[in-house]
Amino acid sequence: MLTIGELASYAGVTVRAVRHYHAEGLLPEPERDHSGYRRYDAGAVVELIKIRTLAEAGVPLARVRKLLQADEEEFAAAVADIDKRLRAEIRERQRHRKRIAQLAAGDNLALPPEVVKFLDRLRSVGVDERIVQVERDGWIPLAAHSPERVPEWMARKREQIADSQLIDFYLTLGQALHRPDDPRLVELADKLAAYITQMAEEQGEDYIDDADIEPPFVKLMDTLAFDAAPPARRLIELLKKRGWTGWTKLERVDPTQGTAGKRQ
Repeated sequence: MLTIGELASYAGVTVRAVRHYHAEGLLPEPERDHSGYRRYDAGAVVELIKIRTLAEAGVPLARVRKLLQADEEEFAAAVADIDKRLRAEIRERQRHRKRIAQLAAGDNLALPPEVVKFLDRLRSVGVDERIVQVERDGWIPLAAHSPERVPEWMARKREQIADSQLIDFYLTLGQALHRPDDPRLVELADKLAAYITQMAEEQGEDYIDDADIEPPFVKLMDTLAFDAAPPARRLIELLKKRGWTGWTKLERVDPTQGTAGKRQ
């Protein structure tokens, strides 16, 4: 016969756990012997190991109680179901581990190849790495959410960065990233607004932004950009006073709406 301490030791739990299982009605509490101690037999060790194993597998104690009362066939079926769930959780955690490793491993594993090529192109023409990282961080959730649309979006991006004038905008913004009041942002907003307006007139306003990105992702990507490069927010504020708004999604606006004071 075993003391509660010996029982706990053999089953690999604490004495406190044994008492908790008593309180939950999972493990019968034996009567005290003539010395005032509770003594447990080998069967209690087996039951306690079952309880511990099921509990560690994430089975709620209420269900553990029912399983301990089940017949052999029902218990075996329940264990098979628990094993199936655990294997599914393991596969899911393995996927999470892979994605975490991808995030830590750099662009090549975190993003589709065509996005990586786009980022490398930005670097090759001298775009500030902070802007490249803003682009990268925006593409990670977007590519994860809508991987089937990445080729379509990247075709548009490749077309855009073939324009030397747009590359100049990237380079100027990179130079102005050090402070949100950099006067070059005003000049950039003027040039960018003129460029966008020209494109809208020549190609139509649908050409300006045909990505059709869902509003929640637009907000997410804008937030990522503004948090990583605060001057980008200032640029968009200046651009709005010139008739356009949006970092991820460009839209025409009335510059007289919601503005007080003169154009900067």
